Amino acid sequence: MPAHNPFKTALAERRPQIGLWLSMADPYLAEAAATCGYDWLLIDGEHAPNDLRSTLAALQAVNAYPAHPVVRVVEGSQALIKQMLDIGAKTLLVPMVDTASQARAIAAATRYPPQGVRGVGSATGRSSLWSSRSDYLNVANDEVCLLLQAETATALQNLEAICAVDGVHGIFIGPADLAASMGHRGNPGHPEVQAAIAGAMKTIIASGKAAGTLTSDPTLAQRYLDLGCTFVAVGVDVLLFVNAARRLRGQFAGAGAAPAASGPSAAY
Repeated sequence: MPAHNPFKTALAERRPQIGLWLSMADPYLAEAAATCGYDWLLIDGEHAPNDLRSTLAALQAVNAYPAHPVVRVVEGSQALIKQMLDIGAKTLLVPMVDTASQARAIAAATRYPPQGVRGVGSATGRSSLWSSRSDYLNVANDEVCLLLQAETATALQNLEAICAVDGVHGIFIGPADLAASMGHRGNPGHPEVQAAIAGAMKTIIASGKAAGTLTSDPTLAQRYLDLGCTFVAVGVDVLLFVNAARRLRGQFAGAGAAPAASGPSAAY
């Protein structure tokens, strides 16, 4: 079976991919999101309560649908990357990458020797369909799509070198952490931050790598797409839910107000 990662192919062909963040950490809702027409779904292991098993469940839940699952690991350790690839993740997003040396180590962790250092254990794993993909070891290195997050001022200073690392296929700009790094915590819309993001995206695209980001602002999302970004997430499932729930509750603002907490539970 040849290497197959339609998301990686789309990025290489510079076809825009619209995504949705999955922070609910629930496979039932992941499957529901997979029916909504998004090109990719981000299973978040950094800022959502996903672990190896819940990530596996989400991968299984969306497997029957066209939406491509992207797994964001909590950090870029060799052991964790090995586990995520073995359970069938083909595209990884690794946060907080500041230097080319970090990028090289992460890229090596996604590849089998001699190109990398990934441990060989796929025969018993979902990645090879439990050995039914008999040529998996021969195609796996080409199948993996590695996306790195540049989200600090240091990362932007090193961006050209990070982009030049072999085995890195895309760079994701993290607006919230970048804003904090630049002294504008909580304000990713600050003109200085937005100028830095736009400049970084131009650098990434000029390097031949795919550029991506996350924003819930449709106007800003379209601006990033117009700049040449290839993978843009346009919402977060848990925020879509709570915002819709709050709007619905607001339609009945004067009715059924919850009583003030009392007794021991009030302390929590």
